[in-house]
Amino acid sequence: MGHEGRRDGGERDNAAPHEPTHGGPPEAAYDGPHGGPPGPAHGGPHDPPSAAERPLWRQRDFGIFWAAQTLSVLGDSFALIALPLLVLQATGSLARMGLLTAVGGAASVLAALFAGAVVDRVDRRRLLIGCDLVRMVLYGVIPLVWLFGPQVWLLYTILPLCEAVGMLFAVGYVTVVRTLVRGVRLTEANGRLNATAAAAGVLGPLGAGLVAAWTGPATAVAVDAASFGVSAACMVLVRFQGRAGGGEDRPAERAGLWRDLRAGVSFLYGHPVLRALTALLFVFSFLTLGLNDLVIYHVKHDLRHDDDTVGTVMAVGALGTITGSLLVARVRGRFGLGATWTGSVAGCGLAFAGLGRAAGIPVVAALSAAFLACVAVAGTCSLSLRQEVTPEHLLGRVTSAFWTVQYAAAPVGAVVLTGAAQRWGTAPVGLVAGTACVLIAVAALFTPLRGPDRG
Repeated sequence: MGHEGRRDGGERDNAAPHEPTHGGPPEAAYDGPHGGPPGPAHGGPHDPPSAAERPLWRQRDFGIFWAAQTLSVLGDSFALIALPLLVLQATGSLARMGLLTAVGGAASVLAALFAGAVVDRVDRRRLLIGCDLVRMVLYGVIPLVWLFGPQVWLLYTILPLCEAVGMLFAVGYVTVVRTLVRGVRLTEANGRLNATAAAAGVLGPLGAGLVAAWTGPATAVAVDAASFGVSAACMVLVRFQGRAGGGEDRPAERAGLWRDLRAGVSFLYGHPVLRALTALLFVFSFLTLGLNDLVIYHVKHDLRHDDDTVGTVMAVGALGTITGSLLVARVRGRFGLGATWTGSVAGCGLAFAGLGRAAGIPVVAALSAAFLACVAVAGTCSLSLRQEVTPEHLLGRVTSAFWTVQYAAAPVGAVVLTGAAQRWGTAPVGLVAGTACVLIAVAALFTPLRGPDRG
């Protein structure tokens, strides 16, 4: 949950994670007092390019941050498969898998209420490092306890804590990307982060499936714990600029956490595109948070395949995330946010509708890839939108408010989805949920999202 590319169903903004840009001109978000200093004046033809103009691969701090998150996602993708497998192995119940997802999601929602206010008040670099270290310790407890036998109750205790800490990390992650990369390269940077995270997500599920098949899912969780330690070590080397380095909030903005939360909600409500996007993603997240559990159950229970096959399906699905993340800047530049986001959500719905009916592993893998490609496109667009149009001193609070509203009903949705699938089967449930996602895309046509990209 600590990785933006996997947070939101619609981002991933995702989301995700992982999870997926409109508003005023992006330049306005970075010009003047809210967005940090404007770019340097242009001089003669031999002047060196500004940091914002350099290719991303030549920006040292972004490069280290990029590598740290890629390594962390590589380990985190192990837990994405390993935790549901631990529950399924111990209980054989899809509903119990969905309950674990719901408990973790509920913890994220509760943490999101105050995450933005915390992020906007503290040193963000220390916060990110601390979040990584806490999750390293918490996830590390699981394989140690499993040495003495399965303790499913422990998962329902540790996962909510990790998800709450992960929410703090995710909000901080969004805010520091903008301090590392500005201007025209912001959408490109988000796409690159999502793409390489997805590339790690290809190797992660393959490795997790092999490790789970050979030594058990608990060992895969140990890999995840180690990855957070590596990420923290890399983060120490990153030099953040501006607001990422410390909490120099204006005195009027330090009046209280509740006021901070209302500031984020007020900004969302006052921006017509963000307001519509938040409402649509509220429904989308309700429908899709439990999808990962449904796919794992379909492969293991309905199609009678092993853990290794689950890892292969997830790895192929991650190829879709890579494709969507690499294409998003070009697609949005050509068609605008409205058409890009709406088309991507419709694609998610079509893929979801077919997943439960897929009778072969290649079809399941292909539909998973299609779904995640569309999530990556939609998620990167919505993430970049918030970064572009939100004043920097409000970015943590706006992100926190956005995720709080978006995921408020998602834990309930995960319980409903997985419970219904266990009772009536994955095929009819997938068809209904997928159709509802297509209807979300249709509804978007009647909102400000249909307007021009800079509307």
